[in-house]
Amino acid sequence: MGMFGKPESVEQEMQKVENEAISSIIDKSMTVKGEITFKGKTRIDGVINGNIEGEHLILSETGKVTGDVSVSSLNCYGSLDGNVKANILTARKNCSMHGKFIAESLTVEPGAAIEGEIKAATKEAKTEKNKKGSAEPAVNQSKK
Repeated sequence: MGMFGKPESVEQEMQKVENEAISSIIDKSMTVKGEITFKGKTRIDGVINGNIEGEHLILSETGKVTGDVSVSSLNCYGSLDGNVKANILTARKNCSMHGKFIAESLTVEPGAAIEGEIKAATKEAKTEKNKKGSAEPAVNQSKK
């Protein structure tokens, strides 16, 4: 166990994520409308209107996301409006997050603004991930 009772594996996973090189950056001059899917580590400095699915996401201070995020890890310094599913979720001190958050490991720094519903899910709850999409109502259709 780590210092705060976090299992060692989370600590190790976080360390691995820290050391991984960023494979793509969405620049702060960019606005993206639509779905984003990525592998590896991505940093968002710009504005995203759409859902994001990927591995390791860094939302920087200038980054703004409106949409649902499903990633292995989210390191949030910016602002996010939408639902988040992540194994590791870190809300940094000046970030602002609004939505429903499901994470196995959640770290919230003092000064982070989080509004909404938070479920810190354990590994056991993971089996639901395999039945992908079947349990969730199709919400997006109504937006068109």
